[in-house]
Amino acid sequence: MDEVSRAYQQIGQAIEYLQANFQDQPELGQVASAVGMSESNLQRQFSRWAGVSPKRFLQYLTKEHALAALKHSDSVLEASLSAGLSSPGRLHDLMVTCEALTPGEIKRRGEGLNLGYGVAATPFGEALFGWSERGLCYLAFVDNEQQPLDRLKTSWPLANWQAGDAQPWAQRVFANSGNEPLHLLLKGSNFQIKVWQALLNVAQGELVSYAQLASMANSPKASRAVGSAMAANEIAYLIPCHRVILGSGEVGHYRWGSERKRIMQAWEAAQRARA
Repeated sequence: MDEVSRAYQQIGQAIEYLQANFQDQPELGQVASAVGMSESNLQRQFSRWAGVSPKRFLQYLTKEHALAALKHSDSVLEASLSAGLSSPGRLHDLMVTCEALTPGEIKRRGEGLNLGYGVAATPFGEALFGWSERGLCYLAFVDNEQQPLDRLKTSWPLANWQAGDAQPWAQRVFANSGNEPLHLLLKGSNFQIKVWQALLNVAQGELVSYAQLASMANSPKASRAVGSAMAANEIAYLIPCHRVILGSGEVGHYRWGSERKRIMQAWEAAQRARA
């Protein structure tokens, strides 16, 4: 995983170059030279990280791909709603279950809870994980470790904190190792929980708009409130806010960076195409 995380940093530079020079359709050698890598190393790193070539990956970064994904999601959502379902079924190998804290537990602000935390490498850079015996309660990508750690401890100010090894969590989340479902411990309002649960039904490689997500959460007129609920999400990737984009096809805001969001979407599209 450490090598994969380092590859993400190098590949990010290559993707930036590809996007900036898309009209010129640069050759692989030009991209490699621009990021200070050999052509063979860049090809190998890309294949290891995404499973596809740089040029193929670039297709998944386009606005046209995003709009096509939205159109597909719209047809899936329409069919599921007409059948009386609240949201389409999730097509995902990773089984995720979740449990919401009770109002009383939220009021106690973590008192009596033993929580572990640690930083581990992921395909999208390093991430800070927080967990309890009941499940994962925090996942944030970190460019500066201290700020997310402060936010984590502020979110659970009376908890008992213990630094630990987060790499097993990273393996379970991103390498999909083991058959045991991942259990999430969620802390939010009833509406926020409803939005996050709706997000769990957006499959890997699919994209939805804010309006579509509002419909999935049975609140079709609450697109703005849906955006606020997403901003409050403290479990990146697993509660997949990165799969929500603007109706125009633009990537939109993301708490952990719009560029990371775009790359995550393309990476997942590549994984889905290979499946």
